[in-house]
Amino acid sequence: MKTSVQAGVAGLLACGTLLTAVLVTRDGDDDSHSGIAYSAPSKGPYVALGDSYTAGPGITDPTGTPAGCDRSAGNYPALVAAELGLKGRDFRDVSCSGATTADLAGSQHTNDGTNSPQLRALSSTTRLVTVGIGGNDIDFSSMIKRCVAMGALYEMTGSGKYLHEDAPCEQNYVTGDSDAVREKIATTGERLTRVLTEVRRRAPEARVYVVSYPAILPADSADCGREMSLAPGDVTFLREKEQQLNSMLRQRASEAGAGYVDTYTPSADHNACAAKGTRWIEPLVPESPAAPVHPNARGERGMADAVLHTIKSAL
Repeated sequence: MKTSVQAGVAGLLACGTLLTAVLVTRDGDDDSHSGIAYSAPSKGPYVALGDSYTAGPGITDPTGTPAGCDRSAGNYPALVAAELGLKGRDFRDVSCSGATTADLAGSQHTNDGTNSPQLRALSSTTRLVTVGIGGNDIDFSSMIKRCVAMGALYEMTGSGKYLHEDAPCEQNYVTGDSDAVREKIATTGERLTRVLTEVRRRAPEARVYVVSYPAILPADSADCGREMSLAPGDVTFLREKEQQLNSMLRQRASEAGAGYVDTYTPSADHNACAAKGTRWIEPLVPESPAAPVHPNARGERGMADAVLHTIKSAL
């Protein structure tokens, strides 16, 4: 999704984007830094495709071009490449904040330069590809912005403003049997399938992994008031939509013969409403370097560990 710390709420989750069950994390049984060496899938380049959850805006000084992609040298692709001993021409990170599936095949114009179609980074020599995309396709940043605004009003007026409903924002997207977000997720799935088909065509020898989104909100809606300014029911609503998005990513990856990296499971207790010292996702007002409602350095490290664990398990 399109991100900018200065843009505040208006730029929330502009990442777009946009997971296996028990994965290595910094807070679990971490064998990724215990002397067990990782091996590259095979000799050849690693290409990282994705949106701001891949790019890692605000974590460290931006790297690469264009500057408008807000790509961090501390994002998970960089950490994965370092662990695998890939550098120079063997590692290309073309992720860009604000990217959608369309920006993988077409040029993306940012507020500071144009990012070439991300798929152009692939070739017959590519041996590893990660894809982190989808959140911007379903307009998740706009959903967050609207829900935060309605949550602030909910806090000021009380639930009576909404006929005692505690999910005022959800009502803008779900009516009876109609669910606008679910429909967008389904459409995004079709686009992702086309993307993965094109990845396979351009890089036929590569191991391809679809990387999910880490947990943004907690399982207990009551634990996320001040940090996110959301009505309790909307915490549940947004969490469920993220889970539905990740489920789609998993299904489409499987159908395309790609791997799936589960970052949601290991991050469940490290969401934006967790304590400052443990969270992977920063809240509305970041307390560690990161864009609002985006992974901090700890989050990108956790995502990298999930990718590395999945790669190791497949070898």
